[in-house]
Amino acid sequence: MNNSLNNQIIALAGLCQAVKLVQHSARSNSSMEAELAICLNSVAKLDAASTLDVYGGELKNLQIGLQLLVDQLGDKPQKDVELTRYLVGVLALERKLHKTPKQMTQLAHKLQHLERQLQHFTITDDNVIANLADIYSNCISSMGTKIQIYGQPELLKQNNVQHKVRALLLAAIRAAVLWRQAGGSRLHFIFKRRKLVAEAKQALAQLSPSSL
Repeated sequence: MNNSLNNQIIALAGLCQAVKLVQHSARSNSSMEAELAICLNSVAKLDAASTLDVYGGELKNLQIGLQLLVDQLGDKPQKDVELTRYLVGVLALERKLHKTPKQMTQLAHKLQHLERQLQHFTITDDNVIANLADIYSNCISSMGTKIQIYGQPELLKQNNVQHKVRALLLAAIRAAVLWRQAGGSRLHFIFKRRKLVAEAKQALAQLSPSSL
């Protein structure tokens, strides 16, 4: 991956979109099937030709994430504190994973099995989502650091919702890995914040020029 600002923006948009779907899944029964498929497919695309190819090769697939990136990093006074907490938690988990070769090896092995499973099922099939959730539990949560998810208690008690949330957290970890591979670091949020926001706005303008 090139260490370009464009690739960093794509990775951050993927991360924002995944955690937004985590938040949505924990609070609502409404379906976001297309967005869910885009996020979960990113986990399976390990040999993509480009960062954008991980998300289907089109910026429009990340429109939600790009807008959230602008909202969270821009000058807008009202920030989603819960969403920020999720983002910080995922980035911290990815750093820990990066420093744990044993977990990285285990994760790679599990994802090879996922590729075989996808020969028979779609990415949003309940069996696949349960497998993704299991991968997250075994390879990420097992490191000892967990992300506290807030939402509707009656929803969070349901197995299918728990599976979806964990699967989406795995997709968020995937995006955080892409962010690192593109040269992203914590210092970028301090010293390159305005550049990141400007790049995200430019990407959004390509999707809907009249709205900006």
